[in-house]
Amino acid sequence: MTNKQSPHKTLIQDHVDSYPVPPFKQQKQPFPSLVSEMSPVPDHGEKTYKGSGKLVGRKALITGGDSGIGRAVAIAYAREGADVAINYLPEEESDARQVIALIKEAGCKAVAIPGDITEEAFCKKLVKQAAEELGGLDILVNNAGRQQFSESIKDLTTESFDATFKTNVYAMFWITKAAVEYLPRGSSIINTTSVQAYKPSNILLDYASTKASIAAFTKALAKQLGPDGIRVNAVAPGPYWTPLQVCGGQPQEKVEVFGEEAPLGRPGQPAEIAPLYVTFAETNNSYSSGQVWCSDGGTGTV
Repeated sequence: MTNKQSPHKTLIQDHVDSYPVPPFKQQKQPFPSLVSEMSPVPDHGEKTYKGSGKLVGRKALITGGDSGIGRAVAIAYAREGADVAINYLPEEESDARQVIALIKEAGCKAVAIPGDITEEAFCKKLVKQAAEELGGLDILVNNAGRQQFSESIKDLTTESFDATFKTNVYAMFWITKAAVEYLPRGSSIINTTSVQAYKPSNILLDYASTKASIAAFTKALAKQLGPDGIRVNAVAPGPYWTPLQVCGGQPQEKVEVFGEEAPLGRPGQPAEIAPLYVTFAETNNSYSSGQVWCSDGGTGTV
């Protein structure tokens, strides 16, 4: 018996050497930071993500959609055929404009809704505006996050603790509560938790606590909304190269070696995690709910 060579060539990517590896230069930006000023600039799939029609006709709202993981998800969703609304802080307008242009370039409707999700009234307005301008809503991605390191609980102020919980947990609650009024059967809610929920760093006390809350919220809500035909899942990123890290998320000495402890020897790029959000959103994955999918470069945290 002879083996016949396939006429289709399979391209295998080297997962270790295909993206930048530390050391990186030390860099600090004021909160919130911009993708364009990071070095190296993260890869969100701008030039690489190719869709295959998995989300044609879908309508998605993504918080934190201007940069990092949210930006990568917005690009992936649009290239899979979904119309997309993104939320971001007004200070991030320059990054957001780039994302809006990429969504439109994919032939999909793009809606930009700047505003502060730590305010309950705005969260309600955000969902209403997204649903009205998109002509409906059937995917919600609660992704926006705040991460500011603190070496000791003695230095962690009530104001900072409150801001982290308002951004990461309260906003998720307010937005989701408003969204369920619009989400039809077959919809998908996807939350961004973190490996910090399971393996917290000593300098991220408040951030890790919020991410554990998100994981529990996801599992409980999946049980609530299952009878309504709405699936709820979460993605737990490990060390990903995003603006969170350079605007107070990590000390400068950790930015320099960020991701080197992962078995792959580098941080993940947003483009590498966006496909997980696509999988959780597509209708073919209709029996997965209440799940947390981890992507941490081989550590196997979850």
